[in-house]
Amino acid sequence: MVNRIVTGAHYGLRDWLAQRITGLIMAVFSLILLVYFVSQPAITYPSWKALFERGWMRVATLLFAASLAWHAWVGMRDILMDYIKPTWLRLSMEIGVLVVLALYLGWTVQILWR
Repeated sequence: MVNRIVTGAHYGLRDWLAQRITGLIMAVFSLILLVYFVSQPAITYPSWKALFERGWMRVATLLFAASLAWHAWVGMRDILMDYIKPTWLRLSMEIGVLVVLALYLGWTVQILWR
């Protein structure tokens, strides 16, 4: 019988690919904002508000936030698996990271669509 140790890990191509895809999404969003900042003579509150009143910008921002959360989760999970050896502590910290990321993502939704 195999003694399986609970790690919460999912190794392989899926996580590697998730890191690359989320990184690409965040880079594209950052370029969109950079182009916006360079093309505007002065960034004021009304111009910033007008930008985020557009539906595509809200969706793009939500996609950025979800990508950031997923990217952060994969990275933090890998760090915790590498450096925190007691299983109970590692799983507790992983749950804490997931809760914080979920709260941040919920807060982003609230800000974008309140």
